[in-house]
Amino acid sequence: MNNENLLSLKSITKSYSGVTVLDNVSLDIRKGEVHALVGANGAGKSTLIKAISGAIIPDKGKIIFEEKEYNSMSPQLSSSLGIAVIYQEFNLIPSLSVAENIFMGNRLDNSRLVNFKKLEEKANEILKHFSIDIKPSQKVKGLSVAYMQIVEIAKALTRNIKLLILDEPTAPLTNVEVDVLFDLINSLKEKGVSIIYISHRLEEIFGISDRVTVLRDGKKVVTLNTQETNRKELIGHMINSEVGEEYPTRAAKYGEVLFEAKNLCGKGFKNINFKVHKGEIFGISGLVGAKRTEIVRAIFGADKLSSGEIIFEGNNVMLKSPYDAISKGIAMIPEERKSQGVILNLSIKWNLTIAIVRNISKLFVVNLKKENEVVDEYKNVLSIKMSDEGQRVSTLSGGNQQKVVLSKWLASKPKLIIFDEPTRGIDVGAKKEIYNIINRLADDGIGIIFISSEMDEMIGLSDRMIVLSEGEIMTELNKEEFSKLEILNFASGNK
Repeated sequence: MNNENLLSLKSITKSYSGVTVLDNVSLDIRKGEVHALVGANGAGKSTLIKAISGAIIPDKGKIIFEEKEYNSMSPQLSSSLGIAVIYQEFNLIPSLSVAENIFMGNRLDNSRLVNFKKLEEKANEILKHFSIDIKPSQKVKGLSVAYMQIVEIAKALTRNIKLLILDEPTAPLTNVEVDVLFDLINSLKEKGVSIIYISHRLEEIFGISDRVTVLRDGKKVVTLNTQETNRKELIGHMINSEVGEEYPTRAAKYGEVLFEAKNLCGKGFKNINFKVHKGEIFGISGLVGAKRTEIVRAIFGADKLSSGEIIFEGNNVMLKSPYDAISKGIAMIPEERKSQGVILNLSIKWNLTIAIVRNISKLFVVNLKKENEVVDEYKNVLSIKMSDEGQRVSTLSGGNQQKVVLSKWLASKPKLIIFDEPTRGIDVGAKKEIYNIINRLADDGIGIIFISSEMDEMIGLSDRMIVLSEGEIMTELNKEEFSKLEILNFASGNK
């Protein structure tokens, strides 16, 4: 890395409806550096990268790229300059092949006809960098989320990129795939490509970046050399306070056994056995691909079990659908919040009461008084930040969207709640709020099944846990037995 700037942002400012989301932000990106961008949801990270990519036009400020000054960018201009952005939301066409998606809008020659053989050969050359088995002829709709992410990155590599912006790139990736991505980032860096890297996972920031800039409330707080700072200092800058204990402590008091899984077998998993007590936070740990989500989806009735028994409140129950689970008092906060937890284009009120609409209706007519009482109760209990109940969920931050999902299920008065990656894509401050809510629910006697890909989170919140590898239980650990080394050892397949 040298000290020559590739990109300089000067006093970038942007407001929406009188609300300033970027306030005189100035930032330099050097040639061949990995520059991390961190901050709470609403800090302005997404708006800033949209200004760089031309997705929005700043109200004022200058963008200097390779010493040439621009008042604003456009998507066409930024692309022609060598700027590529990989957003969290994929920009792929599922019905087309991997090769077609990689070279979309990028012709290999002047022929009017597509040479599919040549297209697939070129795509294969790019995919070899990832050391994984993706066939260029395969349809994108058949890929896992992780592989779709890799296709997005491969697509960016077909252009002569000088600046690559990665927005939460590792969220859907396994540890092995993260290592492959980091190798690729380092390879690009050696070739002089600059990287802007956005992630809520601070361990990644320290593992891959050269410098890190903190944004808060639309303002730049500080830029630091990554190796000269630490996790506590960064979090302090992000939330404007010193952070003590990251995970709230509690004296776990178990009640009787609430839930028991006996020899559950299903989609990719087998012989799953565990118990959850009332008031217990029970963790299901493992690397991505360990079939954690598949197990809890089957418990919730969203997927089919091939064999096994579920005992709930001492009774053998058949949960053939989510409706069956909900009627028994089981709720689930899904991994994919935006596609499975809420309906983004509908109101907070609608999303919050949809799970209990039968309870607040008579003869197919909703009792508006009861509906408003439920909304008022849970928006206050969980401190949902909103303008009003009619606000679309899509306009909320990730943390507040997650609170809407949780409020929806709390309104149904559950006895067991399954949390699958509840803090994914949520900022540090909102995470602590979610942690406190989970602890409070357990203290109230509700059973919790908890899944997270963040090891610190699993250790910090769980009272007990099982560790999975490829759909099998490797071990069960009590709180005093938790250790990152042991958990990773079991998660890697060692019994």
